[in-house]
Amino acid sequence: MSEKRTIVNNSKLLRKDATKAEQMLWQKLRNKNLGVKFRRQHPFDMFIVDFYAPSIKLAIEVDGSFHTIGANKEYDAMRTDYLECRYVRVLRFWNSEVERNLEEVLEKIKEEIKKLSSI
Repeated sequence: MSEKRTIVNNSKLLRKDATKAEQMLWQKLRNKNLGVKFRRQHPFDMFIVDFYAPSIKLAIEVDGSFHTIGANKEYDAMRTDYLECRYVRVLRFWNSEVERNLEEVLEKIKEEIKKLSSI
């Protein structure tokens, strides 16, 4: 199976197996609720980003405790660098942050949308 097909298949599986925080955030991002179209578990080259707004090149990642482990932190930093080299702005939030402070997370996302929409 080709690498692209594997990534697309993995993205479909991730959509079905979303965390509680991802589900909560998706309910607020979907249907252009914030003024831009977001895709979830979107393949981007060799990576899959949790949420992506292609019109403004904004990726949103929702991370759990798995991302606090050393090697995973390094991998996340490399992914962020890769995306930013392709002019994609990356916002990262913790699962707990989304679950406890969804409105605050949405405000940060709205601010970023406003900045990127004016470029």
